[in-house]
Formats: sequence, C-alpha cells, structure tokens
Amino acid sequence: MDKEQVKAERKTLVLSLLAGLCGNATLAVLTSGAVSFSVFPVIAFGLAVYCLYQEYLSKPMSEGTPAIAFACFLVGAFGYSAFLRAQMPDMGSNFLPLMIALGLLFWVVYKLGIMKTSSQIAQS
Repeated sequence: MDKEQVKAERKTLVLSLLAGLCGNATLAVLTSGAVSFSVFPVIAFGLAVYCLYQEYLSKPMSEGTPAIAFACFLVGAFGYSAFLRAQMPDMGSNFLPLMIALGLLFWVVYKLGIMKTSSQIAQS
C-alpha cells in the first residue's frame, strides 16, 4: 500500500481496532464475573460495527485492506485481553495475548509500509 491508500483506509483500520477492543470488552462484561457489568462496551461495540458497516457500503476497499482490517480487529481483541489480565492476575497470564497482539501489530505496520526509511521508499 502506498501513502495515499493508507490515509484513505485509516478510518476503516481504526474502526476495526475499536470494534475488536469493544467486542472483547463486551464479551468480558457478559461472561466474566471479575468484570463488573456496564452497558457502555455493548453500546460502543454496536456503534463501531455499525460505522464499520457504513464505511464498507460507502467506499470500496483496496486489495489488501480486508486482511489488515481483520488483523487490526484481532490486535484490539488481544490487546484488551492482555490489559484485562494485567489488571486482574487471577484470570491468568497475559503473555500469550500480548505476544499475539504485538506480532499482529508489527505485521500491520509492515504491510502498511509505515516503518520504511527514505532509501527504501526511493527504491520502490
């Protein structure tokens, strides 16, 4: 992806990250006894999915965007899981969700070309 495509798809990727984060928060609120109930993650998840769907209907996605958007969704989900487990160690270790989230995040950064140096940009 080049810089123009990254700027155009940024909204989709941020909404995917937010949907993953709120989806895992909703799941934790509804199923875990360690997390107190709140309606706000449920509302935020619904709004994020609705906005993501409207974005999908309004603009066609470029070739690599669906895979990157799914990876952003998983980064949000695993990131919230690692955060929740860091706050409540009784739920288990946060090592695996943290490593998965970081691995996916590095893959997303690589696919978007954010970390390229000026010499690598000149060669492409």
